[in-house]
Amino acid sequence: MFATTRLFLLSLLASTAALADRAPPDTAALAAQVAQPVQAWRRDFHAHPELGNREFRTAELVAGHLRGLGLEVRTGIAHTGVAGVLRGGRPGPRLALRADMDALPVTERVDLPFASKVVAEYRGRQTGVMHACGHDAHTAILMGVAQALTSIRTKLPGEVMFIFQPAEEGPPDGEEGGAEMMLAEGLFRDFQPDAVLGLHVIAGMPSDTIAVRPGPFMAAGDSFRIRVIGRQSHGSRPWDGIDPIVAAADIISSAQALVSRQTDLTRAPVVLSFGAINGGIRSNIIPESVELIGTIRTFEPDMRDKVFAGLRGVAEHVAAAHGARVETQIPDEQGYPVTRNDPALTARLRPSLARAAGGKVIEIPPITGSEDFSFYGQHAPALFFFVGATPPGPDVRSAPTNHSPEFFVDEAALPLGTRALLQASLDFLSGGAGPAAR
Repeated sequence: MFATTRLFLLSLLASTAALADRAPPDTAALAAQVAQPVQAWRRDFHAHPELGNREFRTAELVAGHLRGLGLEVRTGIAHTGVAGVLRGGRPGPRLALRADMDALPVTERVDLPFASKVVAEYRGRQTGVMHACGHDAHTAILMGVAQALTSIRTKLPGEVMFIFQPAEEGPPDGEEGGAEMMLAEGLFRDFQPDAVLGLHVIAGMPSDTIAVRPGPFMAAGDSFRIRVIGRQSHGSRPWDGIDPIVAAADIISSAQALVSRQTDLTRAPVVLSFGAINGGIRSNIIPESVELIGTIRTFEPDMRDKVFAGLRGVAEHVAAAHGARVETQIPDEQGYPVTRNDPALTARLRPSLARAAGGKVIEIPPITGSEDFSFYGQHAPALFFFVGATPPGPDVRSAPTNHSPEFFVDEAALPLGTRALLQASLDFLSGGAGPAAR
């Protein structure tokens, strides 16, 4: 009798242990365990920002952390990129998670004990450097997620690649970089993911809220360059030359009709903005040429091509009307494609995001900002989402935007982002979550 009872108890204990082993991990507890280091990493990166393709210190700290976790680590991808692979203890799918590491040529005006004092050269000028788009938060969050998932490695199904990417804001002039270069250098050659996830902190949205949408999420981003060429003359005798400044001003004004009068905005948003006008050196000299640079944001390929062609036509014909000519680069380099969230993956993991945010997940209209996360979506189903970075309150919408010298990240966004990326990752790897789970 005692032997039978003993066998029954041993069997019961074994069954209980097996059930416990299969129980889903406590995401909130995992996120809480890494909350303090995530905050410390973020503050350190914020105080020591680095421009695109120059993220040497950041990459070294990231690689050291991943090696300390026992991951398979590859460095030097697209100059300073780092990738680490975690092999789970059980069979399952492959998942890639991405964070960007680069800062911006912006002089910080936020009163923080860890505010950036870094100065660097950008396009031949000395400038302050600041994490004015929150990439410090993204890097710290992904380091925390890597640590949390490694802590349950034996129970984890599948494999996870952690991608720490340089130059999301674009590489320096004359260089290549970013997501496209990482992929070209074989990032997914030996690790083809079944899905890719990423997040971005965003100002003007409460730090207890997540935003997402299926399909087109962020715009294609293209830059252009137009050189208007006239004939130099004395400022007191403009009739002796051809004034490229007046021609350039007319081009800028006429180009606005491409969006306001020639584009069907009921289909999708389009933005055309001139960002700089360079020409001339003295008040009484009409220069020989003026350079215009700017950006075009679109969501549909045919609308993108139509704006390119229209801007070329406006530049050429308006310049000709002034007796000037133009040299155009439209676009002047390959831009970022549309960031598209795979509809099935979005439907499947939106409940995961809702669990992490206590139900505070909203669907937002398409965003005219662009992201080179879009390149990963050309290789696997992708999901990109926003995490609010502004303290909740009546003034949330008036917060300084990303890329502003006053950009501020409410650190409540850090645990929310960590929980969200963890929950989505665990649900995807286990085959759980929403209606698209199979």
